[in-house]
Amino acid sequence: MADPTNAAASLENLPLFAEPEHAGAGDEWTDQHALRGPAGQSDLRRSLQARLASATAQRGRGPVPAGQHARRGDDAFARLDPNGTMLRPMTGPGGEVDWGLVRAYREQAADQLAHALRSREGLDDAGRRELGRSIVVELLADHAERALTKGLPIITPDEQIQLAEAIMAALFGLGRLQPLVDDPDIENIEINGHDNVHLIYDDGRIVEGPAVADSDEELIETLSFLATRTGNNERPFSPSNPRLHLRLRDGSRLAATAWITPRPVAVIRKHRLTDIGIKELVDLDMMSPAAAAFLAAAVRSRKSLVVSGAQGAGKTTLVRALTNELDPMERIGTIETEYELHLHDMPERHRRIVAWEARPGSGERGPDGRAVGEITLDDLVFDSLRMNLSRLIVGEVRGREVLPMFKAMQSGAGSLSTTHAHSARAAIERLVTCAMEAGQHVTESFAYRQIAEHIDLIVQIELIDNSHAGGKRRRYISEIIAVEPGEHGLPAITDVFQPGPDGHAVPGTPPIWLSDLERAGFNPRLLDHGGVP
Repeated sequence: MADPTNAAASLENLPLFAEPEHAGAGDEWTDQHALRGPAGQSDLRRSLQARLASATAQRGRGPVPAGQHARRGDDAFARLDPNGTMLRPMTGPGGEVDWGLVRAYREQAADQLAHALRSREGLDDAGRRELGRSIVVELLADHAERALTKGLPIITPDEQIQLAEAIMAALFGLGRLQPLVDDPDIENIEINGHDNVHLIYDDGRIVEGPAVADSDEELIETLSFLATRTGNNERPFSPSNPRLHLRLRDGSRLAATAWITPRPVAVIRKHRLTDIGIKELVDLDMMSPAAAAFLAAAVRSRKSLVVSGAQGAGKTTLVRALTNELDPMERIGTIETEYELHLHDMPERHRRIVAWEARPGSGERGPDGRAVGEITLDDLVFDSLRMNLSRLIVGEVRGREVLPMFKAMQSGAGSLSTTHAHSARAAIERLVTCAMEAGQHVTESFAYRQIAEHIDLIVQIELIDNSHAGGKRRRYISEIIAVEPGEHGLPAITDVFQPGPDGHAVPGTPPIWLSDLERAGFNPRLLDHGGVP
């Protein structure tokens, strides 16, 4: 693999691009050798061929004999889909992508793309990718012309398209991370330095993964590049902003830190179950039919719910499933620090939806002490009040986001949110702690009163991981508690579902507002006799 520090210099004398050996056969060569994928791959190949054929003709040269091709082995490159993201890698028996060289091209292409976009405001993602495709073609063709002029050895036509695809993947995809993100069986990717990578599969297996960069410096550079490429919601990542929380193009969530840890650290959390309903969760043994019917009726009757559990327990998945119980024509809003629910990506289920994502702003501070360009969840809740919403959903609560959650619940019933806790009762204390982190103006009694008055149900999800002992990971609802205002403003708790012999939630004491659920179609007999009507 080429030394990354010398990659940029090597562009000047890069041996590139023979004219196809079947040049002059029209589309016959393209049809024969085009990659077996979406049409976008053939488009890239045709663009390269047309540009390079023109360059060759201008230089007065014919096809280069096969013996003059510079053979570099069967490199491992990747395919592109029409959106410009990398699909399954095509790994050969020898060699790897020269990622230092790819990175040097990507930097040049990114600079040219940023300059071109200044005069093309409002260009959508498809337009950006097409513009990037043309820039990559021009970059490689320019260097090919120099190689032809100097009589340097030429790489094969297949290698031409493979190199172009690798550059496009680095420019619009995730580069070396993309094959890992694309693997449907991988649930989490843990990176502790560029060469210390662990893959956590959906069955609990932990496997060492390949290096995702050639150095820690390159890994930081890759993360910084991803942070600047998030469309209209750019995220800073620098020594003055050493923490990064980012939504990737496929909906995965990336969290990273650098400069405050010995080595750069990143975790990619993939959301495998996006379009899912409560019935599917019953089939996965995450809850009983009785609990499913109860929660579905609670959502329809506009009860406000908080889903709690450990990291990776399935909290966001459950919220998605619960929102699918809503009428598709109900106007709802979602407010998140980073998009994770992705309800706006399911228009057939949610036709009238407004999805907001907070913005951290730059490292500079304005006269009010806020980061320049910052848009907080509080700001979004304020804006949502004029959007004619039926209900407002706030995403994960990790800290002071709890105050916007309270405001959302005050503005309209039927809100949903998630938080981290080891039990439903512990979730109450967790929310109180989060509220008090907002400042001295939030008292403990205020936080308890808000919880008692605005949260109707807390649903606890358990994650049992027996993979280390040869078993599997299990996720299931263990308890559902109802919350009501009690004495002195403290929450009064009713155990509607409580842990059974195997830990799964079984019916307990009905809530005082059970009649509200009956009007929403719930059969109260499901709470009797172990949930059997």
